[in-house]
Amino acid sequence: MGHIHLLIPTNQKSHQPTKKTGIKITFRCYNTLVHLIKTTTKTKTPTHNRPGIYQLKCHTCKHSYVGQTSRNLKTRYNEHIRYIKSNNPQSAYAQHILNNRHEYGTIDNLMTLLKPIHNQHLLKTYEQFFIHSFYKHGNLIYEQSPGSPNPLFDLAIHPPQPHTNKFSCATYFPMDTQASNRN
Repeated sequence: MGHIHLLIPTNQKSHQPTKKTGIKITFRCYNTLVHLIKTTTKTKTPTHNRPGIYQLKCHTCKHSYVGQTSRNLKTRYNEHIRYIKSNNPQSAYAQHILNNRHEYGTIDNLMTLLKPIHNQHLLKTYEQFFIHSFYKHGNLIYEQSPGSPNPLFDLAIHPPQPHTNKFSCATYFPMDTQASNRN
């Protein structure tokens, strides 16, 4: 049997299954941590002209540095390269390249926008999430510290498998079954 998803305003009557029609109403949560961190690519602004969370990959070992900027990525990339060329290990990426004598390359080959973010208040949290994620997958350069463990980040990286019963969010927020059986 197929499923039909209805968006119904929340009120007392919409929570009750209708016995006359045989329709059972279920609810699905879309404001989850996974949906919040999901990357979007719906923009016409060139990637390197945008702010947000970025990845700089080492050309030699393929490990990555994760950073954040409220300016455009091109400006931040040029700062990292200037640190390397002036032998100034001011960033963990520059420190990695200089200490290990690894190679770096062009912005197009090494830098990726992971999450475009325009709200400066969210930059640090998203940066910490991506650092944690890269660290957990073994892709973070050793010069960058992953910080304190965060169980919420672990939950977002490896979400629990959804239950296969007929209620999606009801598993987490059970309804009063006695009240619904009385009607």
